[in-house]
Amino acid sequence: MTDTMIIRTEDLTKVYGTKTAVNHLSLEIRRGEIFGLLGPNGAGKTTTILMFLGLTEPTQGRALIDGYDCTRQSMQVKRITGYLPDNVGFYSDMTGRENLRFTARLNGIPEKEIDPLIDSLLEKVGMTYAADQKTGTYSKGMRQRLGIADVLIKDPEVIIMDEPTLGLDPEGMRDFLNLIKKLSTEDGKTILVSSHQLYQIQQICDRVGIFVDGSLIACGGISELGSQIAARGHYTLEIEAEPCDDRFLGYLGKLEGINGITKEGNTFVISSSEDLRSDITRFLGTHDYKLMHMHQKGGDLDEIYRVYFEEAEKEGDEGDAKDGSRKYRFGRRGR
Repeated sequence: MTDTMIIRTEDLTKVYGTKTAVNHLSLEIRRGEIFGLLGPNGAGKTTTILMFLGLTEPTQGRALIDGYDCTRQSMQVKRITGYLPDNVGFYSDMTGRENLRFTARLNGIPEKEIDPLIDSLLEKVGMTYAADQKTGTYSKGMRQRLGIADVLIKDPEVIIMDEPTLGLDPEGMRDFLNLIKKLSTEDGKTILVSSHQLYQIQQICDRVGIFVDGSLIACGGISELGSQIAARGHYTLEIEAEPCDDRFLGYLGKLEGINGITKEGNTFVISSSEDLRSDITRFLGTHDYKLMHMHQKGGDLDEIYRVYFEEAEKEGDEGDAKDGSRKYRFGRRGR
């Protein structure tokens, strides 16, 4: 990964009637990084991808890939960009090899280069064993891996994936994520992954952007976003102690900075505006409690997403109440 920006949006906006699908998006993605575009269905992720691919025109602003305008220079963009949808389509009565050969010919690969290229790509994605099976017999994971080979036929600089892990079993998920990581670290590909599966994305992404209602409300590395949450006074502590009694609960309720306490089995989940770990462990040690488990959440992507999402929804509700607009405290941090 370098500091060179290969994908950039400037005030990118898409409006459908009264619905703003993408709201003044300004974003930069570095060459060679894996960037996760995260958000629930309807957040604006797919619309953003469609504008990157030149398949829909922005209402305002523009998107650039390697300096090419995605709308005005869409053919140049398509030459350097590969796209993997959530459900890859192949001719089911053709083998994996035959499908790749068809794609190679569509991309103008010289005939004498096609078969060696296909062999190398099948080996790269771990599909040599199934190359001569009809794709109608493939599992979802097999189709996704063949889809990567299909995308790599034209050796793109940028690969855009829309919900690529949806429907994969755990083993297929692990293999596919490893493949994506290698495309970045070994081949230098820039990869944009759109997803709502936070745990999987956390394992491979260099940076993430969180989308809510068409707006990018947070952008950065996972550790960076976790630090921002802590700096803003958002702490969630899981703690299990023996005995799990009313005295301990009463002590927790009197601590300063407590926003809420829930109990899940024998585990207390404490929401607070301060880091309470030292105070709590001191209490447990001086009152003969046995500490069974303690974990400060905040560095996990699901916790980061939850906090930013809830803050955005809260700000949106306040904006609606005041002037009918949606305002987000975290702004649009794309750089």
